[in-house]
Amino acid sequence: MASEPHQHQSHDANGFVRWLIIVIEYAIVASLLLVAGIVLVRTLVTFLSHWGSFPQSVVAAIDGILVVIILLDIAHTVFGHLRTSVFPVRPFLIIGILAGVRDILSASAHLTLGSSLSQTSFRDTLISLAVGVGVVVFLLLGLLILRFAAVNPGSSDLSVTYDETP
Repeated sequence: MASEPHQHQSHDANGFVRWLIIVIEYAIVASLLLVAGIVLVRTLVTFLSHWGSFPQSVVAAIDGILVVIILLDIAHTVFGHLRTSVFPVRPFLIIGILAGVRDILSASAHLTLGSSLSQTSFRDTLISLAVGVGVVVFLLLGLLILRFAAVNPGSSDLSVTYDETP
């Protein structure tokens, strides 16, 4: 009988901590959506106001839009975790691929649009480009492995499920 009040307090504390975690996760999702909206608006305003430097503004616009897509994918993944208590691996591989493609685009644009690059800058940009391509290839291999190693038949995702029973 003496342990029953202690068990009730522990259950209340666990409930409060879970509630607090959920509130923080929703705040994270709201913050990501707010940042994505601001980045999108600033990207469009910058793109539309810089017609004189069109090639650079197109690359910057694509870069900004890719950042928005990455932020939305992260928000979607966190929100999905809130609804299902499952933490999927596949969306993070895709987010990594998008980030790698963004870096490749940035390095390519730097090589293409840079009027005169020093030897060191050119070498550093090529190394950045090679690393970006390597990261994207490895993440794509991870997606391929994930597809063939699916736990559930017909599933293309490996997920971690959290047991929420007290």
